[in-house]
This record gives sequence, structure tokens and C-alpha cells, in this order.
Amino acid sequence: MAGLKSIVLTFLITVISGFSHVANSIEEADYEVIREVGGIEIRHYPSLIQAVTVLPGAASSSEGFRRLAGFIFGGNEQAQKIAMTAPVQETLGEAQPTMAFTMPAQYALEELPRPEDDRVKLQRLEARTVAVVSFSGWATQARVARFERELRKKLAANEIEISGDTSLNQYNPPWTLPFLRRNEIMIEVDSPS
Repeated sequence: MAGLKSIVLTFLITVISGFSHVANSIEEADYEVIREVGGIEIRHYPSLIQAVTVLPGAASSSEGFRRLAGFIFGGNEQAQKIAMTAPVQETLGEAQPTMAFTMPAQYALEELPRPEDDRVKLQRLEARTVAVVSFSGWATQARVARFERELRKKLAANEIEISGDTSLNQYNPPWTLPFLRRNEIMIEVDSPS
């Protein structure tokens, strides 16, 4: 029995390590942590390029993901494959939310092929400062709402002014075990002086 437990434990560690390795090998946008306040980070992101699509509603994440994945998997004028990056970003609290994939840093906007699906747009996102709270597990609607409320309370308590959009950012492939998942709520804020 002890031998079987050892084999199962070794198998689980191997699988978990494999999931972690896949998630860690995906390019992420560069940022600088400006400061930490009450368990949240204030980050500065430089300008970057995103492929963006408008979602028909808040419950349409799968549809938006398929559109954007279609673009990077060759659904563009050059049938060019573009590497997946993290996170997948979805705006929150809007009548028409958007989903976005950040393009790999190696591309300038003019170097990217035009998407075949006219619902996918390429755009430059200017440099910005955001407040971030991270959490693991599944990003259910209730959990996202709870962490957004928590982030907003901490910003108010620390007199940090909100200046822009709120988004859910998910970093892992769908098969990642819940306790290994990385999710973040980001709110654009005024740059600290």
C-alpha cells in the first residue's frame, strides 16, 4: 500500500510540475511594481499591443476567446501563427465588455497581420498604472465580484484614485488545477506622485 501511495504521489507531482512549466513558459507583459499597499500591488505597464474583441455580453467569454484564438492560430491575412501570451484580459462592469490577448513584445503594430474576423481589432494600449489583487482558484462571477470589491475598498482606504477600466486577467490554460491558477483583478489608477 505504501508503494502505491508513493507512485500516486510521484505521478501527481509530475503532472503538477508539468502544468506549472507550461504556464510559466508563456510570455507575459512586462511591468514594474511601484509599491505595495495592504496586500495589493500598484504596477506600471509600458505601452503594448493587443488583439481585442467586443463580447455580446458578460457571459460570452468562450465566444470571445475562440475569436481571438482563431486570429493567433492563423486566422489572419497571412495565415501566420502568433504565440499565445498571458494574461487573457476581460473588462468588467461594462454594457459591452471586451476580451483581449496581448501580442508578443517582438511585434510592432504594423508588423502584425490583419485579422480575418472583422470583430477582432489590433490596437495599442498606452502605458498605464494599475492596482492589482491576485487570487487562485476558479474565477467565478461571485469570486471576481468579491475581489473587485476588496480591491476598491483598499484603494479608497489608501486614497488612491481610480482613473479607468477594471479587468479580470487570467494566466492559465483551462486544464490547470484550481489551486495552481493565477487570476488578477486590475483597476487603472492615477500614477503616484
